[in-house]
Amino acid sequence: MNAYLDLLRSRGVARIIAAQLTARFPSGMLSLAFLLHMEAIFDSYASAGLVLAATSIGQAAAGPLTSRWMGVWGMRRVLLLTTLVCAVAVLGIGLLVLPLWGYMLLGLLSGLSYPPVQPAVRTIYPKMVNSRQLTPLFSLDASAQEIIWIAGPVVVTFISTQISTTVGILVAVLFLVGGGAWFLSSPELGQVRIPRSKRAFGKVLLRPAVAISTAVGFLLVGSAAAIEAGVVSTFGEGSPLGGTVLAIWAVASLGGGLALGHIGIGPWALARRMAIIVVGAGLAIVAGGFWTLSGALVIAGLGIAPSLAVMFAVVSASVKFSDTAEAYGWVGTGQLIGAAAGSAVAGFLIDGFGSSGAFTVSAAFALLGFLVALATVRAMPDLRGRDASPIPDTEPVPLSPS
Repeated sequence: MNAYLDLLRSRGVARIIAAQLTARFPSGMLSLAFLLHMEAIFDSYASAGLVLAATSIGQAAAGPLTSRWMGVWGMRRVLLLTTLVCAVAVLGIGLLVLPLWGYMLLGLLSGLSYPPVQPAVRTIYPKMVNSRQLTPLFSLDASAQEIIWIAGPVVVTFISTQISTTVGILVAVLFLVGGGAWFLSSPELGQVRIPRSKRAFGKVLLRPAVAISTAVGFLLVGSAAAIEAGVVSTFGEGSPLGGTVLAIWAVASLGGGLALGHIGIGPWALARRMAIIVVGAGLAIVAGGFWTLSGALVIAGLGIAPSLAVMFAVVSASVKFSDTAEAYGWVGTGQLIGAAAGSAVAGFLIDGFGSSGAFTVSAAFALLGFLVALATVRAMPDLRGRDASPIPDTEPVPLSPS
């Protein structure tokens, strides 16, 4: 824990972690807020699903693009513009009376304009700490983001069910704007300038670490989304037991990230950590009750944040600084598509085989992620004892004739 205490004492680290978590808090709120609001309006989960699908498509399409724009126009300009547009679109969903296609268009717009806070902050991190602290910082960040997925759904569900779904959406907008303003006020956004990338858009995916992290992230988050669907199906939407199991799972992920954050990242790190998730997800298939399922998900959770931390670190160490934001945008897009795919496939199997079908999907996604990580071990960088900072951008230096 000393490594984390040293990090939090470093100038600006605690503040920027808190600011970016607050700005990203709506990530854990909006999907449920839209689901509950649309179901209340149309009395149809299918209609709600269409709005969520449009939102996810927008986020997945825009992630790498808005991240790359930060190297062209600057982080503050892009973050301010996207925050304002996204807030207006989300307010429209919460306050306007529209046909379904109107809500879908606003959902698409809110996804396209969702602020790229995550790529921004992970681009800033290497400039805030020394090389020895960077890997623990990525682990701390991956662990801390579990707060979003623990508290966000609880807050929005309580407000939406006890007060109104409109108020639930308004609270999400409050976090979006307030957290965004706090993050935008961080001096690091003015001190760190992302150079304009000289590579063609999308070419950063040719970097093995970026392609591997995008693929494994897709499968990891798909596995996690299937677990969420399976837990809800097991205990029912109105039962507090499902929320408790998911909270236990998230806390285990947070603990795993903190416990493994100080360990050096070698070529086998991602495969080993994905193997932990495979074991836990596999046990969940045969776990029937609250305690057995909680135990299985504790095992699975211990591998999630540590696996994400490996992806963040290897991407950072494998690309030029000018390409980091776009690289993280692609990784985020892979995770968003994985979440949608995991939920969709799990939903079909729940209808056909019950809750165990969702956990089977989760185990299959996790196993595929482990196999991808295993097959690409030789392409993964060895960061043990090595600086995980991005590759510096270099410019030709003109020489005066002698």
